[in-house]
Amino acid sequence: MAFHLALFFSLLKMAVVVALASQDAHPPLPHELYWNSVLPNTQMPKAISQLLQPGKIDINQLITEVLTEIHQNIYPKDSLIHDNPQATLFFLEKDMRPGTTMNLNFTRNSNTANFLPRKTAELIPFSSNELPEIFNQFSVKSESVEANIIKQTIEECEAAGIRGEEKYCATSLESIIDFTTSKLGINVRAFSTAVLEKGGTMSIISVKKLAGDKAVVCHKQNYPYAVFYCHATKPTRAYVVPLRSSDGVKAKAVAICHVDTSEWDPQHLAFQVLKVKPGTIPICHFLPSDHVVWVPTPKSTLVVEPISST
Repeated sequence: MAFHLALFFSLLKMAVVVALASQDAHPPLPHELYWNSVLPNTQMPKAISQLLQPGKIDINQLITEVLTEIHQNIYPKDSLIHDNPQATLFFLEKDMRPGTTMNLNFTRNSNTANFLPRKTAELIPFSSNELPEIFNQFSVKSESVEANIIKQTIEECEAAGIRGEEKYCATSLESIIDFTTSKLGINVRAFSTAVLEKGGTMSIISVKKLAGDKAVVCHKQNYPYAVFYCHATKPTRAYVVPLRSSDGVKAKAVAICHVDTSEWDPQHLAFQVLKVKPGTIPICHFLPSDHVVWVPTPKSTLVVEPISST
């Protein structure tokens, strides 16, 4: 009898656990289902998974980032180098070796807007010709700072890319997947920088080159819902670079090296920081933690372990 009671309570406990788990879990979202169907063997990086909550458009989330951009843009270029946190992320490929110490400042875009399902995103206009309708849909005044950043994002998306660059602004996760697989195929891996602290003096522990000389890089934009500026240029080299700070805290950064910069704007921030000219030497930069790099899956799969918080 005691045995039967023990079994009964054990089964009852299991049923409660399953019921609670089912309450906490949400059904797969449309973009999650699309990822799993097209990329079943590709692990989703945090830069993407953290944006998969049901989409909520919140213009107020843009304000901090907008004001930061305005603050940076009113400074002359020499001052901008010192004030712009992205300046610390540029370096030369020859300096990327174990033991190298860098003063890094990893920043996160304050706009944490989520992905919308593609069917929803496609119903919302995304064109400079339809700005009045966009402002009206988001309840934004045409002369506001929010309207200006929306306009800037769309204009950047519509601008022609440099020679050799294939670019695309993805307004949904599904469209990111479609663009990436059209350039690299379906056997791909996706990486984003994992940082356990904002930045400071950090040293390179090791350097791991990812497969091939082609990659697609997607940069999160300022917009009321998740929009990524994705582009593919060749040749491009991608690396995973574990870092350690002076107090032992670790980060695992993704680095991109552009081999040919001859078509870049001579006033690009990288040339000012590194004191080099376009087309003379490969230029590298670490990706902020909300950006993603996609690379072909190597025949011998490279395993990159997640950072431990201990």
